[in-house]
Amino acid sequence: MTTPDTQRPRPGSDILRTALRRNVGAMAGGTVLMGLYQAGETAFPIALGLIVEHTLRDRNLGSLGLSVAALAVIITTVSLSWRFGMRVLQKANTTEAHRWRVRVAACGLQPVGRDLDLKSGEVLTIATEDADQTADIIEVVPLLVSSLVAVVVAAVALGLADIRLGLLVIVGTVAILSVLGVMSRRIGSSTREQQARVARAGAKVADLITGLRPLHGFGGNHAAFRSYRRVSAEARSQAITVARVNGVYAGTALALNAVLAAAVTLTAGRLAFEGRITIGELVMAVGLAQFIMEPLKLFSEMPKYVMMARASAERMALVLSAPPVTTPGTGRPAAGGDLEIDCVRYGSLRELKFRVPAGEFVAVTAYRPRAAADLASILAGNTPPHAYEGVVRLGGREIADLSIEAVRAHMLVNPYDGEIFAGTLRSNIDPSGTSGSVPEAVEASMLTDVVALHREGLDHAVRDRGANLSGGQRQRLSLARALAADTDVLVLHDPTTAVDAVTEQLIARNIAKLRRGRTTVVLTSSPALLDAADRVLVLDDGAVTAEDSHRNLLATDEAYCRAVAR
Repeated sequence: MTTPDTQRPRPGSDILRTALRRNVGAMAGGTVLMGLYQAGETAFPIALGLIVEHTLRDRNLGSLGLSVAALAVIITTVSLSWRFGMRVLQKANTTEAHRWRVRVAACGLQPVGRDLDLKSGEVLTIATEDADQTADIIEVVPLLVSSLVAVVVAAVALGLADIRLGLLVIVGTVAILSVLGVMSRRIGSSTREQQARVARAGAKVADLITGLRPLHGFGGNHAAFRSYRRVSAEARSQAITVARVNGVYAGTALALNAVLAAAVTLTAGRLAFEGRITIGELVMAVGLAQFIMEPLKLFSEMPKYVMMARASAERMALVLSAPPVTTPGTGRPAAGGDLEIDCVRYGSLRELKFRVPAGEFVAVTAYRPRAAADLASILAGNTPPHAYEGVVRLGGREIADLSIEAVRAHMLVNPYDGEIFAGTLRSNIDPSGTSGSVPEAVEASMLTDVVALHREGLDHAVRDRGANLSGGQRQRLSLARALAADTDVLVLHDPTTAVDAVTEQLIARNIAKLRRGRTTVVLTSSPALLDAADRVLVLDDGAVTAEDSHRNLLATDEAYCRAVAR
């Protein structure tokens, strides 16, 4: 018996470090270009101050022309560095987000499921919004460094005019960042909660869309909508809280930046009035006080974005660090298709024991539907071997010792609610495009009428989740896919519950004919499928209580007759 993998958890900080390490080159180039942009922006008021200084002092047209040319160079540098710097950073950001989306999606597509307490809608949110916000760190760091460049250039330029002006900028910047750093922690915790609630709302929507038809059928749609409204209201309330916190943060940052700019301007004015700095230096100081607000604003917003990226990375870590539910073996089953259930106890199953020899068509009918669902879960590998007692053998070998790929290639378990994907009828029946028995599978599943309805035939478009198909058509399409796989062992769970009795009778005969000589197990209470089987196993209270042909059981077992006769 195998045990779950105990891999080292992958925290959000590791994800952020990985993202930064993979994009060092792009970030270095982007940082240089954005640093040039910020330096050019900051150099603009410095150049204006120098122009005023030389114009008042020298009154030389040549010096003025040279100064204007210098301004043109600065403007060109600012324009080009911003354009190409943001292009480099946004490309790296988009690429990194794509990488993490693929990683999260790959976790869901692994043959072995992950021990993860998240719904598919929540995983979808993590694979989209959280992946994008995590990748934003690629832009945040270069912008943070370039903003720091602007602040340092401004502080040095002001310090050369008067040391008090330079110190004022440095001390003010440190104070602003200290205040905002404390506030950003609140943003991080609020954002994590908001993302979780939005993900739960997304999962609820996915569930509602999937079950909309049956909900309408028994009038449960209004209660379901009220349930979604409650979850959505919680997400909205948290979003308002996050917006309020962000608003306070932005307002505080703007106010502090304005106070610092005003302090620099007033201090420079007083120094000019006292004759400690020149008129040109005053113009430079006033210009820098105005220009510095933009990099200060950007600089002060960075802690918020860092916390948001970290919160998203932590949510991605929930998926990426989740251990597999089991560690499969490496063996392969023997050819043929022998299937044995040996004293299995799990859920509603109690010492379940039976054997299906290779090539036999066996139907299993459970008086309690839960027992059939538990058996299907074990055979499908959704329940790991360590979670139940007893042994399942496939081809004479314990399923716990086999690789999951070998099990899936040898045995296919088709659930009663098989997913239908956006594409065509053909791509749903034969996703890999390698099956040589698609026509036979279409005929056996009685999907021929659906194909004949449309001019495109098997190339008829199918919407996501089969939204343009009826329940019976979706079920037959899923059955056709299972039959086209042509595996040694095929397990079908209630494959005909959504079709009429006549079609069900034809499907039962077709399955028996198409699968002749290969092992087939059908979990069902359908009289047509039970009659088509070589042997029927009766499950009562989680164990096999009777086995015989369908007709013999009808004649000798009154409980069986009451359970399956329609």
